[in-house]
Amino acid sequence: MGDQAYHIPVLLMPTVDGLDIVPDGIYVDVTFGGGGHSLEILKRMTTGRLIALDQDPRAHENAPHDDRFTLIHGNFRFLENFLAASGAPHVDGILADLGVSSHQFDDADRGFSIRFEGALDMRMNPTTGMSARDLLNTASQEDLASMFRRYGELKSAWRIAENVVKHRSNKPLTTTTDLRNAVEHLANAGQLNKFLAQVFQAIRIAVNGELEALEAFLEQLPRIVKPGGRVSIISYHSLEDRLVKHFFRSGNFDDKQHKDLFGNIERPFNPINRKAILPNQEEIENNNRARSARLRIAERNHGKQTKD
Repeated sequence: MGDQAYHIPVLLMPTVDGLDIVPDGIYVDVTFGGGGHSLEILKRMTTGRLIALDQDPRAHENAPHDDRFTLIHGNFRFLENFLAASGAPHVDGILADLGVSSHQFDDADRGFSIRFEGALDMRMNPTTGMSARDLLNTASQEDLASMFRRYGELKSAWRIAENVVKHRSNKPLTTTTDLRNAVEHLANAGQLNKFLAQVFQAIRIAVNGELEALEAFLEQLPRIVKPGGRVSIISYHSLEDRLVKHFFRSGNFDDKQHKDLFGNIERPFNPINRKAILPNQEEIENNNRARSARLRIAERNHGKQTKD
């Protein structure tokens, strides 16, 4: 995949349709990437405003020249602060396309993909924070095992961690090939690619603090989205999707529903789709990144209570 794939947005129409665009409204794309979702939002606006965020400096190369559009270099975990500084503390809708963008996967130097040899970096913002190399060569075996178990959902987490520590005692892990060489023999027969994808996912999530950032982002939404406003979120693995589903359904990450005396669920958002919206086979064939995508849409309640 090349630049063309970079600009193929996943679940484009259902995601933007889900926002129920008000032509003069204020919208936010917190994961700008190649800009495909943002461009579709702009098509449906007249005098409105679109604010986009992306923590990857390269995303700015795709910014459209449009007076209605503003692109901010930053992580969506600080969305509330960015919007306040932009003079838009309350908005009509927010879109998030979580995970790694196609161009990040396709850039070998970023170290995200199992397909290429590259530096063990995996930072979405390559200018700050601890790289995958730093993490793998310094973390304790216990912490590594916890990471592989929690973020990769790998049953062999302890053995993977053990092999990483054994490998680095002879030579530091510096490339994706080093990582593969250290652990790929632990994969079950016929499951190598899936196994490596889970290993890489676990490291990437830890390096970028992805789940913590997602939780912080979701917790800000009730204070940002106007009553009646919409949120569309695309996730790519069960850890992300579970957080989004639980927050939309119950207003918390434990999925504990609290009801008032009349049986109304006390939650800030009302899920629009009870089940996640999935891409069709044609989209998956045209864009491999869509294969694991899950879209959830919710509407900001006018009050705290809503019937389920």
